[in-house]
Amino acid sequence: MGEGVWILFCNNPNCSLEAGRTCSSGFSAILNPYSCVNHAFIICVDILLLLLALLIIIYKFSIKKITAPFQSQHFPSMPILSAIFNGILSVAYLALGIWTIYQKLDADKTVLPLDGWLLLLFQGFTWLLLAISVSQKKLNLPSITAVKSCSIFAFLYAGFLCISSLQEAIVDKTVSIKIVLDVLSFPGSILFLSCAFKGHSLKDTDPDSNFDAFYAPLQGEERDSNDEIGFNNNITPFAKAGLLSKMSFWWLNPILKKGKEKILENKDIPTLQEACRAQACYSKYMDQLGKEKHRRPSGSPSMLSIIISSHWKAMFTSGFFALIKVVTLSTGPLFLRAFVEVVQGKEVFKYEAYMLTVGLLVAKCLESLSERQWFFQTRVVGIQVSSMLSAAIYQKQLKLSNAAKMTHSSGEIVSYVTVDAYRIGEFPYWFHQIWSTSLQLCLALFIVYTSVGLATIAALVTVMLTVIGSYPLTKSQLEYHKKLMLAQDKRLQAIAEALANMKVLKLYAWETHFKSVVERLRKDEFKWISGILSQRGYHLVWFWSSPIIVPTVTFWTCYLLGIPLNASNIFTFLASIRIVQEPVRLIPDVVQVFIEAKVSLDRIVKFLEAPELANRELQQESNEEKFDHSIFIRSNEISWDLQSSSKPTLRDINLAVKPGEKIAVCGEVGSGKSTLLAAVLGEVPKVDGTVHVNGKIAYVSQAAWIQTGSIQENILFGAAMDPVRYEEVLEKCCLVKDLQMLPFGDLTEIGERGVNLSGGQKQRVQLARALYQDADIYLLDDPFSAVDAQTATSLFNDYVIRALSGKTVLLVSHQVDFLPAFDSILLMFAGEIIEAATYDQLLASSQRFHDLVNAHGNTIKSEMDHISYSDSGRAMTSKDVIQKVHVKGQPVGPAGEQLIKEEERETGDTGFKPYMQYLRHNKGFLYFTLAILFHVIFIVGQLIQYYWLAAYIQNSQVSRMKLLTVFSVIGGALAIFLLVRSFYVVLLGCGASESIFSTLLKSLFRAPMSFYDSTPLGRILSRVSSDLSIIDLEMAFKLSITLGATMNTYFSLFILAILAWPVAFVIIPMVYLTILLQRHYYASAKELMRINGTTKSSVASHLSESIAGAMTIRAFGDGDRFFLKNMNLIDANASTNFHTFAANEWLIQCLEILCAIVLSSSALAMTLIPLGASASGLIGMALAYGLSLNVFLVFSVKYQCLLSSSVISVERLEQYMHIPSEAPDVIEANRPPHNWPSVGTVEIYNLKVRYRPSAPLVLHGISCIFEGGSKIGIVGRTGSGKTTLISTLFRLIEPTDGEIIIDNLNICTIGLHDLRSHLGIIPQDPTLFGGAVRYNLDPLEQHTDNEIWEVLEKCKLREAVQGKEGGLNSFVVQDGSNWSVGQRQLFCLGRALLKRNRILVLDEATASIDNATDSIIQKTIRTEFEHCTVITVAHRIPTVMNCNMVVGISDGKLVEYDEPRKLMNKKGSLFGQLVREYWSRSANNGTSPDDW
Repeated sequence: MGEGVWILFCNNPNCSLEAGRTCSSGFSAILNPYSCVNHAFIICVDILLLLLALLIIIYKFSIKKITAPFQSQHFPSMPILSAIFNGILSVAYLALGIWTIYQKLDADKTVLPLDGWLLLLFQGFTWLLLAISVSQKKLNLPSITAVKSCSIFAFLYAGFLCISSLQEAIVDKTVSIKIVLDVLSFPGSILFLSCAFKGHSLKDTDPDSNFDAFYAPLQGEERDSNDEIGFNNNITPFAKAGLLSKMSFWWLNPILKKGKEKILENKDIPTLQEACRAQACYSKYMDQLGKEKHRRPSGSPSMLSIIISSHWKAMFTSGFFALIKVVTLSTGPLFLRAFVEVVQGKEVFKYEAYMLTVGLLVAKCLESLSERQWFFQTRVVGIQVSSMLSAAIYQKQLKLSNAAKMTHSSGEIVSYVTVDAYRIGEFPYWFHQIWSTSLQLCLALFIVYTSVGLATIAALVTVMLTVIGSYPLTKSQLEYHKKLMLAQDKRLQAIAEALANMKVLKLYAWETHFKSVVERLRKDEFKWISGILSQRGYHLVWFWSSPIIVPTVTFWTCYLLGIPLNASNIFTFLASIRIVQEPVRLIPDVVQVFIEAKVSLDRIVKFLEAPELANRELQQESNEEKFDHSIFIRSNEISWDLQSSSKPTLRDINLAVKPGEKIAVCGEVGSGKSTLLAAVLGEVPKVDGTVHVNGKIAYVSQAAWIQTGSIQENILFGAAMDPVRYEEVLEKCCLVKDLQMLPFGDLTEIGERGVNLSGGQKQRVQLARALYQDADIYLLDDPFSAVDAQTATSLFNDYVIRALSGKTVLLVSHQVDFLPAFDSILLMFAGEIIEAATYDQLLASSQRFHDLVNAHGNTIKSEMDHISYSDSGRAMTSKDVIQKVHVKGQPVGPAGEQLIKEEERETGDTGFKPYMQYLRHNKGFLYFTLAILFHVIFIVGQLIQYYWLAAYIQNSQVSRMKLLTVFSVIGGALAIFLLVRSFYVVLLGCGASESIFSTLLKSLFRAPMSFYDSTPLGRILSRVSSDLSIIDLEMAFKLSITLGATMNTYFSLFILAILAWPVAFVIIPMVYLTILLQRHYYASAKELMRINGTTKSSVASHLSESIAGAMTIRAFGDGDRFFLKNMNLIDANASTNFHTFAANEWLIQCLEILCAIVLSSSALAMTLIPLGASASGLIGMALAYGLSLNVFLVFSVKYQCLLSSSVISVERLEQYMHIPSEAPDVIEANRPPHNWPSVGTVEIYNLKVRYRPSAPLVLHGISCIFEGGSKIGIVGRTGSGKTTLISTLFRLIEPTDGEIIIDNLNICTIGLHDLRSHLGIIPQDPTLFGGAVRYNLDPLEQHTDNEIWEVLEKCKLREAVQGKEGGLNSFVVQDGSNWSVGQRQLFCLGRALLKRNRILVLDEATASIDNATDSIIQKTIRTEFEHCTVITVAHRIPTVMNCNMVVGISDGKLVEYDEPRKLMNKKGSLFGQLVREYWSRSANNGTSPDDW
């Protein structure tokens, strides 16, 4: 019966025993697509696949599903494409089967034998059902497993069909429709495979499946608990991955899948494994540092040795992978020679071509795996090194001495982390390139020697000359880089200083000058940038020309030595050269990275070796004399300057403070009060004597330091929340009302440096921070200077007297009214404690103290004589005024926006947008187009050169002389094209760099203050440092090289497709898969790169903030907490970096495996196609291109990844290049007269102001007129809107409604520069800039030295400046920290005196000055500005007592405007209340009007 069935099927009972086309036996019968055995085998497999597909479909429809009522339908492209392609394929099979039946019936009148058409029908139905089953949505878990198994089986089956059909086509040299369909079934099966593994994620499974329900919470944002679960346990899958998963990067798939499904956010990025975290890296660094110091006790430890000893094992392992990669890569030319010999008929054994194909495939796969592990592991080492250095730099800046801060500015320290540590972290990635390129060259030369014999010497000499010839370029590049880094530091220092003090620059109308200073420094920097880019261009030409020069020299040597040239040895040689040309071309990059890493390491080492604070470890002795004291100082000299020749800041200090004592420190400006506190804190580097402190310290600085974050975070300062204590602290610091008025209460985000708080609010937040710490010793540096009289009194009574009862307090204050309450008072003068006694004793015995106490009373004595009231009446009046004026602000609902927002970043695929943004600068499109055009010419020229050799090497009619001459001429032309291409790339880089910086700088300097209020400085600094550095040095070359390498890759594929046409069936799906893989990769990689940018900004912001508050951090002993936070930020940045480059390696490995398949298929196809021995040259040429395909593809994709990372810098810079700007600096059509304002009349009508469009009004319809030449005082309680009114006058904030008219000119109709330059101001925050004293007073150089000395005399600064070495040219450090805060305010007064504008504004100008100096300054202002309009904002009542008119502001409303005398006698007057509070405070402390 079986024989009868076989006859029906095959029409030949003895088929299995006979030989023939359709009847063959054994294994060859299965491979023969025409044999009955083959047909039977295929039908059996079809039946099996049909059953599997039917089971999947039946199982799917047999389960009842719950469908979501409004679920959106999403149809992925992959299943649709698979269904269409395989559906068409199945229809083609069925149509062909039906056509075969029709032909048989027409010709033979029978359908027998069955095998031909039955096979086609089975094939058709099988592919149709497979297409349906694999394309199903919402499969449950068993179905998914079945689909995946089915797709793998189908893939193997289709591979068998494809190979057997191709083999038959090659042997018979015929192609049928069935063979084409069989070949097309292979890409169809690849689509099946993609659908099964990519299209069916677990989220697509059945809703009622238990497994799906268990997995669902991990999918993201569907449940509230997801984030918490994911965050707490979200450690990178790499930490627990097995060997195979690590080798194949399979562990990365969940992250990539998530990135494809949604836009990745910070919370989606897993944390690093323990070994890669900053804490572990820093611990390892400290261990190695200790060992290094022990090994070399005399010399300084070598940072390079520490890095090597910490990571040598990982580098050795990666080096082993690099060795495997080099060896496997070098086998390529040997395979090429063997294939060419097979084509020439020199087979060693029968199936050599198949064995060579398998060997080539294995070698290429091994090469890929080893190279990926090499790069991945070195990247991991790079992250560890970068994290270690970043942590070490942060820890160092916490201990940095004041002398070292003068040589290492804030901007420089930030650049050490954002630029230098990053560059050193890049070096391990390139390290093995140094020796692996050399080894690769040696192996290549050995292969070359086997091909061209002694001519190898010529090749070796040429390569050596190429490397030696690059030495002068390398040396000069090193010098250029050193000079560039110095120039970059200067520019960063200047721009950081300008941006940090932008408010002051705008008030003084100096922003144009400071912008020109930065531009001048940038010009110097750009000189070195253009030099480096030019040298890189020459380097590129030099090394890209070497693969052209070396073959030319070698072939001519062969010609001269009589060494025969043929297709085998020529293309073996060219393949060797072509394989090593990419590593050789990388030599400039390796040199560049080496130079950058060396320069950066030197800079970091210099910083890490900078002097530290020597007196930080304050001793806590237990001997009797010192243990009885909280603070004990006995010192002859205390100085900020370590040089013995310099004048000490403090002299002969003997101080002993007992526990619980309250000591006040008073004295004139510059007498050394703040230095005394700094000495207690251990901040002063030179102490000739002893300083001992026993107990926990809390410190409140004179210039408030506020962290970016919420008010609650600032107050808690790392301590645990105790709600009861917290509420008590808020009450005692008078913060309750302020918090009620803020939109989010104590959770309101404070801008950098507390920009959205008033001066008084900042000080009270500082006081609350200190009080909450419950310390033993409180050091308070003039904390009441920025608050009004009532608040100051309340703070003193509730805070200093009650809350700090039993605590040791050392208070520096100019508020003499509080002095009677202290146990002892230290009177300081010229750096000495000249008196130390109680208030009454000093008042009786010290004339200097008596003058200091009474100085503030003289100005209001006459005014107070006009007030008559009894004690009881005063109390009643006070109560009434408080009820009327001190209106409690209504809390604003939390519907508003926080000031500091999360850093902005692009999301999703931005396509070519950032590249277009880069190229539109300075003829970028033109230069880029020309560069690419010449690269295309170069590629085509190289093809012509190779084709010339391939076509005529076997042609005896073409002489060797002619052959080599044409080859050499083409090579020379190619070198010229490379030179021209590099020229245009350099022009592109220079032009874009110059234009981008210019646009960015203009945008930043023209940005309104609202931008700086809501943008942390670190975000801007990270852009003008690391991001700009990438644009300057990398972007242009990366862009051109990436496009060039990609063109090389596709050109190689094109050559293979032309010379081995059957391979096109593999290349086309391979190209399609490449595009799919890249899309899959970029969906996650783009977001990872962007998050990497924002996390790097967070590191920079935190570092910048910590540098500014280092003294406060050290005082509270909170260095460890800040260091831990810094390490967490470093880890967040390192994690995104880690997963970014892991994704790069994943993509490249996938593509390399595809390339290996294409190359092996090409080699086999070209070997099996009988082209004849004469075509061996073309085959050699094709394989030469094919062997380098892997290298080109890796190079292309690697640079695409690098470019994608770099182009994020363009996106980030673009965000700040188009900031909505302020009003124009100058409006030519409406410029004020040169002498405007000539009278100084200020008219304010219905002025309404809000900070942001969505924010509530800050000023509510203020209207008043300030007559020209009058003296106006503006008073009000803290946060009432006084400073906002001044900001509006200078148009730092534009009026929402109403207008301000000065001398009949609406200030909103003229340019900002014209307005601000014609007004004078002494701002609330005194600011000095790095440079000379003269520069700080007159940066525009408009005045003579004599004029400046006169002004210094009037400001009581002449003596202090003359005492400095250099006089007017004496150095002022950045932020003016080598001058006291009071002296800085006097400098600001000096600037106003030099400008002599008709209108002068004093915004709390004398808050940090003692009363005696304040009195002198007020007299100076009255004298010097007698005919000017002077607008004074002050909390000190004596400061405004001599004003003609007083403006009273409460909660943004004008509540009164009249003469001071009338307001004081007016019942319910805000000003009268403030005067009474001030007088009451003084009277309570033992002073009466009669004393005044």
